[in-house]
Amino acid sequence: MDQQFEIGVETFGDVTEGDDGRLLPHAQVLRNVVAEARAAEAAGLDFFGVGEHHRDDYAVSAPEVVLGAIAAQTERIRLGSAVTVLSSDDPVRVFERFATLDALSNGRAEVILGRGSFIESFPLFGYDLQDYEVLFEEKLALFAELLKEKPVTWSGSTRSGLSGQVLYPPTESGRLGAWVGVGGSPESVVRAARHGLPLFLAIIGGNPLAFEPLTLLYQRSLEDFGHGPQRIGAHTHGLVADTDDEALEILWPHYRRTMDRLGAERGWPPASRMRFQASAGPDGSLLAGSPETVARKIVKVSRGLGLSRLDIKYSAGTLPHAPMVRSIELLGSKVKPLVLDMLAG
Repeated sequence: MDQQFEIGVETFGDVTEGDDGRLLPHAQVLRNVVAEARAAEAAGLDFFGVGEHHRDDYAVSAPEVVLGAIAAQTERIRLGSAVTVLSSDDPVRVFERFATLDALSNGRAEVILGRGSFIESFPLFGYDLQDYEVLFEEKLALFAELLKEKPVTWSGSTRSGLSGQVLYPPTESGRLGAWVGVGGSPESVVRAARHGLPLFLAIIGGNPLAFEPLTLLYQRSLEDFGHGPQRIGAHTHGLVADTDDEALEILWPHYRRTMDRLGAERGWPPASRMRFQASAGPDGSLLAGSPETVARKIVKVSRGLGLSRLDIKYSAGTLPHAPMVRSIELLGSKVKPLVLDMLAG
């Protein structure tokens, strides 16, 4: 690898249980997210990501505001979205907000651009789901032009055109960090390659190594479009505890509650303990277990997919604040050194 492998953590600001078993207010969840980011920096992790949702089970609807608060309380860890739903936002405003975050954090900002797996933002901001594809296609094309930080002339059907427009503030480095998040669509992979942008895989189930054909497609497509090699990252869910059994016992009731709610919305069957256990096994996507178990799995996935960074969504529905902080601490103090040693070996 050209640079040291990185490990990050992400949260959607999931609304969690307090000490009394009741759900915390959204405001307290947001304050806890800032504390979790401080813990991630103290643990030596490389990235802290915040998702965007517009529904009652997640507290973060304005990631850049949360990240700005975190920037003021940290010094080293990189900060970004996970993901920014570009389809229902304005590329110009997204760039301005993250360029501002980049200035406030001394160059630590990055944005993961995606379409999201929830659709609440579309009607909320006045977009038609029938335009799902063209919205992302056009807005990503515009954002790729904005990243050049030169006067932009652009026209499309989803917003007013630009003529020689310059955006402010410029980034000090001249280039805002940006990835394209994809969920498994070959068309999305080729789109990222066409713009020469790094790829971030959202792995939420199945065998992570099943994404290898997409990484190969991405690399071939970069060559076809005349771009040099780009970084590949991935996101998956997980929880680290002192032992495998402890991690699974802590995680299971909160995982089940979340999956059953989403299943009721999307027509999935109820969560199964057997499937949950399999997902945490050697070939599953869930990074749940002891530091040694999680480290071995990260190395397997990173080598198989050619990753330069892997982010773990450490929050899991109603999972309380304390085990999330403990998981973050173990990821930095135990898992990351093990992973780097194994990759070096």
